[in-house]
Order: sequence, then structure tokens, then C-alpha cells
Amino acid sequence: MKLILLGGLSGAGKTVALDMLEDLGYHVVDNLPLSLITQAVETMLGADSDHYPRLAIGIDPRNSPEQFHIFSRQIQLWREQPHGCTVLYLFCDAGTLIKRYRETRRRHPLTEGDTDLAAAIARENDVLEPLAQLADVRIDTTHTNIHQLREMIRERITSADKYPLTLLVESFGYRVGLAQDADLVFDMRCLPNPYWEPALRELTGLDRPIIEYLEGHNTVIRMLNDLSRFLIDWVPLFAASNRSYLTIALGCTGGRHRSVYMTEQLGAQLALQGWRVLVRHRELDIPVREIERTPD
Repeated sequence: MKLILLGGLSGAGKTVALDMLEDLGYHVVDNLPLSLITQAVETMLGADSDHYPRLAIGIDPRNSPEQFHIFSRQIQLWREQPHGCTVLYLFCDAGTLIKRYRETRRRHPLTEGDTDLAAAIARENDVLEPLAQLADVRIDTTHTNIHQLREMIRERITSADKYPLTLLVESFGYRVGLAQDADLVFDMRCLPNPYWEPALRELTGLDRPIIEYLEGHNTVIRMLNDLSRFLIDWVPLFAASNRSYLTIALGCTGGRHRSVYMTEQLGAQLALQGWRVLVRHRELDIPVREIERTPD
């Protein structure tokens, strides 16, 4: 991975992501207009240059939709070059972005004249849509703090350098919001809910009493077996399509019981197949971790 284009909504964490990429050894250039990016890539990563083995460019959103459509074709050409091209895209829900701007009192780059903040965010979404459609990695930072975002960037970039495909299996709560950055989403709300057992309510799907409760229901075992077979069959096809990252999200109402249990179990099943598997529980305050793989 020699060329990374970092795009996304202003306020979604692009500065944090660029700082992390710089820590990972990338030469970072921020807010470069589209008209200058091609020249920068040719100068810094061209055949006659060996001074910049890795380059990350933060894309300025202050370009027209037409310019982004033209630039999308350039991205496709770069992907065929030896240096390749990976598009990393950060996004966030509008309500959270508005809250962040009000807290920092920063001016949105697309705010001009009588344009209010909500309209500027909506406009930026529209302008960046061609880039979002080409993204290799999409990260929803709505529920992510600075430290979690840095870790997510590190995991995605380092894993892409070392492994042909990394799987991120994550749990989430529908009550908090859908996992917008997921490639595959499965709903666990049809399964028996430990929340309605007073003695189990404050526990999580990582705790033995919850595990025993769920494994005592045939519907849970059936769901686990069906999802496991489906993913074991289809993940190799995702890998064959030159993807370096696949996010599988499992949701329940609160994201603390059923989805956590199923995420752990499915992650373990996929690791047994030899895949590199990361597990994340969005609603639990614990770090992303890697499941130990079986020897290849």
C-alpha cells in the first residue's frame, strides 16, 4: 500500500487519521485540490522517484461534483499502477457533526454566505459521493473517540500491508444506530433476549451466564450454524475480488448481549478457517482485539 487517498466529511476525524498515517510512515499532504493531486502522485511516486515510498493525501472537499467524477476515473487508473491506490473514507451522522462543530466553534469549509451548518454538511455529502462510492475502507466515526479512531486506522492499514484479507466482526446496538461502515449486517433481535432476565441484565455476551443462557436455546445454535456456513462459503469470494478488508456487523437491541455473543462465536469460527479476524464490540468500552488464528 503506497498511495492512500483520505476523504470524508469535515469533522469526521480526517486530521486524526492523517496524524496516524504519518505515525505509520506515510508522507502526508493535506487538503490538496484535485487539480494538483495527479501532479503530486506522479512527482512523489513516479518511476523516477524513490524518495517517498508511501504517500497519504487528504482530499479537499472544496471541489465541484464534476471534478470528483473526473477524479474517480484517475483513481481507477492509479489502481492499475505499481503503487496502487487505496481510498479511505470517514463519515459521521449529521447530528454528531453539528455537535462537534458547535463544541469546537470551527467553520465548516463549505459554509459561505447565508449557508447554515446543516446545509453545508448536506452539500459536502453530495459532493463527495463519487469518492465515497470508490472507498476501499469506510469508517463511521459517529460513536468513535480519537483513541478508537487511531486504533482502527492502524489496524486497517497494517493489516492491509500484511494480509490478503482481514475480517472485522463487530457487534452493535440498533438502539444506538446502525453500523453504517459494515459490508454485511445481520440482525440478532429475533433471538431470545437475556435482558428480560433481571439477574442477567447488567452482564454482557462475554460473561459465562449469558453464554449459557443463549446456548440453551436451539434457535441461537441454529442461527450460529447458518451464519457460520454462509460466511465460510462466501468470504473466499470476497477475498478473490481483491478486497483487503471486510466488515461483518451483528446487531441486537442494545448491542450488549446477543450480538456480542454471536460476534465472538462467529469470529472464532472464521479464525478456525485461517482468516485474520478482528473483533470489536461497539457498545462496550473495550479495545479491538485479534482472534488467534490456526496455523496455515
